[in-house]
Amino acid sequence: MPEPAQPLDAPNPSGALEAGAEPVAPQRKRPRPGERREQILQALAAMLEQPGAERITTAALAARLGVSEAALYRHFASKAQMFEALIDFIEQAVFTRVAQITGQGLPEASDDGARQALRVVALLLQFGERNPGMVRVMVGDALVLEHERLQQRMNQFFDRIESTLRQCLRPAAGAAGSAAPTVDAQVAAGVLTAFAQGRLQRFARSGFRRLPTEQLEASLALML
Repeated sequence: MPEPAQPLDAPNPSGALEAGAEPVAPQRKRPRPGERREQILQALAAMLEQPGAERITTAALAARLGVSEAALYRHFASKAQMFEALIDFIEQAVFTRVAQITGQGLPEASDDGARQALRVVALLLQFGERNPGMVRVMVGDALVLEHERLQQRMNQFFDRIESTLRQCLRPAAGAAGSAAPTVDAQVAAGVLTAFAQGRLQRFARSGFRRLPTEQLEASLALML
């Protein structure tokens, strides 16, 4: 936001005090619209990266930001709403890229279905590796004792991943001569989704030491 123009008759624009003048307290710069909300979410995600951070209180979050709890509630009606905003970010970041891989009206998708499926799994695990705090949300550790709709949303997220993998794999199963391509694609999609969830859980519960992309190419080659 641009600073207001200084009046033409404002004395002493250099900021030095004139003799006998009262010192003026510096004006605190107001955050731009949405900036404080973004700061709250960034702080919450950073706190989720710390050991034992599955259960974060609004008091601890406010203390980290140096504000009151009331200040948090000016931007979010509840802590559940903060987690919903993190889930929104996860969904948008992952599925925007999934759409590019699978070619939903975008130019990138020229791969065969099996290769698309592998790229979707790799994308999901790479996202988790780069965003450890989000992984605690994705695997549900951060959602324990929170509103059940939050876990339902993450369940729906992985259902959507599995559905995408199934759509990718069905043509590949048919091309490979499967007698039941729909069933085979469903089984393979379920195995790949469970593998991705397991890798993310291991990453979170190892204190982010066991990377989800560890020996990924070899692991996926064994499954397909």
